[in-house]
Formats: sequence, C-alpha cells, structure tokens
Amino acid sequence: MAHVRKLIRDNVKTALTGLATTGNRVYQSRVYPLAAAKLPGLLVYSRDEATQYQTIGLPRLQLRTVSFTVEAYVKGVSGYDDTLDQICLEVEEALYTNSSLGGYASDVMVTSFEADFNGDGDQPISRATLTIEVQYQALENNLEAVV
Repeated sequence: MAHVRKLIRDNVKTALTGLATTGNRVYQSRVYPLAAAKLPGLLVYSRDEATQYQTIGLPRLQLRTVSFTVEAYVKGVSGYDDTLDQICLEVEEALYTNSSLGGYASDVMVTSFEADFNGDGDQPISRATLTIEVQYQALENNLEAVV
C-alpha cells in the first residue's frame, strides 16, 4: 500500500480527469511547463499537511489535513477569465460530487482561489489556482489506511 496522502492525490486526479473543458489533460506533481497542446490543462500538487492528535492512548488517532493545489492553465487572446471560471466550476463540482475521494477523505473543502495572467508570448497564458483541503483520519502507526 501507499501513504493515504498519495491515495488521496491519485483520487483527486481521477475525479478531475474527463472534465468538459480540460478532458484528460490532468497532471500530478508536474514541474515542467505545459506545452500549448496540453492546454487547457490541470496540474495537481500536494503541498503540506497538518496533524492533530485525537486520542492519548497508543497508537494515537490522527486527524490530518492535507492541502492540495489545483492549477488550471488556459491560453488565448480573449475570454480566458471566463474559461478559467468554467474550469474552476467543473473542478469544484467534481470534487464535491466525489467528496470521499475513493473512501479516503472525511471532508473536502475548496479554501481559496487566485488568478494570474501573463501576456508574454504569442498568446496570453492565464492561471487559476485553487487550494483544496482534504481531511482524513488514520492511526499514527498505520498511515496506509484510514479509520
């Protein structure tokens, strides 16, 4: 098995694959820029994780909150902010429709949105960044399974 965080990240990608605007152009933990042929597209990253202990006796029950970043990229000379809004709508609805993320998540929350526009190149590239917080519970000595 794998760490629950990886299992959740995989399920985030699965939930976001096949959306109307971005289709199968969903990439995990990508560090290279997206080529024009891969736009519009989504990038999914796990950023950080916080742990709260719920019990005293060993092994302790943990409530974990992992933050994911979903970046949407669009290239075009007009209407890119509308396209970003449409992509974000599709992303949010997909995540809230499948809020257990394969049975691993106890809660999913979209906590922030940010847009960025870059006019360099032949056509502007626009990016929307959504921060997604996912909660799950696990025992400290078994981070391959949720409780």
